[in-house]
Amino acid sequence: MNGTSHFRLLSTYNSRLNSQVFKAAFTLSEEALSQDRGAFFTSINGTLNHILVADIIWFSRFVAHSDTYHSLARLSGLTRPSALNEVMYANTRELYSARTTVDNIIEHWVNNELEESDLQRSLVYKNTKGVESKRNFGELLSHVFNHQTHHRGQASTLLFQCGVDIGVTDYLIDIPQAP
Repeated sequence: MNGTSHFRLLSTYNSRLNSQVFKAAFTLSEEALSQDRGAFFTSINGTLNHILVADIIWFSRFVAHSDTYHSLARLSGLTRPSALNEVMYANTRELYSARTTVDNIIEHWVNNELEESDLQRSLVYKNTKGVESKRNFGELLSHVFNHQTHHRGQASTLLFQCGVDIGVTDYLIDIPQAP
């Protein structure tokens, strides 16, 4: 397994799970999705917004890693979040539309522009508080996919507490059978 093929698989998993979560969420009212459930990001909608906010922040940073990341530059057309807990979209259907746009950008980037050598280099970036950091790019990309999974798990729990099952979440079903 090489890094780029691993991240291609993770981007497919990411898109599949985001679709499942939102399809499950659409069975509830906007009021139920925005209700304070005592979660870290308050509500189901707040949690799903946080995943999108973090993705926009991280993938916007990644644009600077290579001058060949043309698809990630399309993120500049989206509203830039100002805080990790920002609710960019109070309406879940609008949030899903933005989520789908970002997922399509991520998949296109991973499948067409990410190079194995990119994963070995460091990325210099500033966090949301302006603190500069320099870290291995492959590990940062792993962090982003892990972050998505972590918070989708929280959203899945909140949905389950509302009586909604999002279905199979295992990464295993995205791993192809070996020849």
